[in-house]
Amino acid sequence: MNAADLRQKVDARLARPRSYRVILRRCASPAGDHARKIIAESLAELGIKPAGKTLIKPNVVTANRAYIHHSYTDPRLVGAAIDVFRANGAAEVTVGESGGFGIPSRLFLREAGYLALQKHGARVTDFNTEAVLDFPLTRGVHHQHLRVAQSLAEADFLCWMPKLKYHICCTVTCAIKLNIGILTHAERMFFHDDRLDEKIVDLLEVGYPDVAIADAVEVGHGYESAPHAVHLGAILIADDPVALDAVACRLLGFRPEQCTHLMLAQARGYGPRSFDEIRVEGDVSVEELAAITHGLESEYQDIHKVKTPIRFYCGTDPERGRFCHGGCLAAVKGCLGTIDKRRPGAVAKARAGAIVTGVFRGDVDAGDGVALLVGDCTRVEGKITARKVRRVGGCPIGTKSLLISVPYYFRLPSPMLDLADAVKFLFFSVDRFIRRLLAGAT
Repeated sequence: MNAADLRQKVDARLARPRSYRVILRRCASPAGDHARKIIAESLAELGIKPAGKTLIKPNVVTANRAYIHHSYTDPRLVGAAIDVFRANGAAEVTVGESGGFGIPSRLFLREAGYLALQKHGARVTDFNTEAVLDFPLTRGVHHQHLRVAQSLAEADFLCWMPKLKYHICCTVTCAIKLNIGILTHAERMFFHDDRLDEKIVDLLEVGYPDVAIADAVEVGHGYESAPHAVHLGAILIADDPVALDAVACRLLGFRPEQCTHLMLAQARGYGPRSFDEIRVEGDVSVEELAAITHGLESEYQDIHKVKTPIRFYCGTDPERGRFCHGGCLAAVKGCLGTIDKRRPGAVAKARAGAIVTGVFRGDVDAGDGVALLVGDCTRVEGKITARKVRRVGGCPIGTKSLLISVPYYFRLPSPMLDLADAVKFLFFSVDRFIRRLLAGAT
């Protein structure tokens, strides 16, 4: 596969007419024959038939058998899709992912139960261990090139299988936001700052699926990479990711207009010109499901509502003067959200102090605690009252980088000090290195 061949595939996929029909079906559990039946019937109704090499891209941003269970697409639902695709003409099925935090994706795939999908006749791969193709984008605002993993570059049919969740930066994460996981770790954090929503839309050029099947059986709320769950009992299926996400927003109590990356995608010509063109079909209504999430306030979307003695001072990006929702503040939310999920109540009992992100214009009061400045650009244009001032560098800094420093300064338990997890991390780091070496990945 070369760039010219991939360009032909990408352009053909983007030019294909879409129906903007979103099928909404009840599904109490992804186990058993019911999920397979839903997928098979929905594909037939939409006139979609897989062909050639099929790539399934789920959401496996994180997973931990001990305490992270609802961050990822249920592998039983993915297994059902594999069975349906193989029964309907898919010559070869691959399940591919590039997980979060720079941690070996195969570790998360194992923890989530994805390696067992090989029993369904699918290959399971970490995009970071594959050869990549440098591919120029024609629609990108920030990303001008992407390192496209071999499995994605060679795929004839794309099926995106997101997990519907609230998101601490982007309001909702579903089919469009799923494309962060087509990036290798080398590119994942590029523009992951105040430009995050624009970055996400850049990726649609390569990551525009032929069908999207969203797992809304258990919806994640709180920090999306270590979430709590609410049972919604539904599956969404559509031939257009923008249409699917517009409906997904409504299920979580938002208007599509409240989801920035969704509106940016529409403005760039992706999806329906008007959300009025979307037709919702199936055996359950949007209103019935939205009633389940009505009044649910997802923790960590607003850092100031987190119950903790830590005070937060959130500034702007120094270059563009915009609120940097996807940068260091996101890492702080992720760090505290992970700790809170692993040790419920720990964040509420933290040592008092202050965390500052971005250029904050005003005074910072950490009392007798530490004022922690997070990120290279962070500064305070005002008075700092604190026992001491410390900085953790990076731009943008990742959640993983804070999971030692924040617990140290604020007396919190660090997930990074879990011996069993550390051993698994080392094992899968070596495994990733060997796989990259064998694949000639660079």
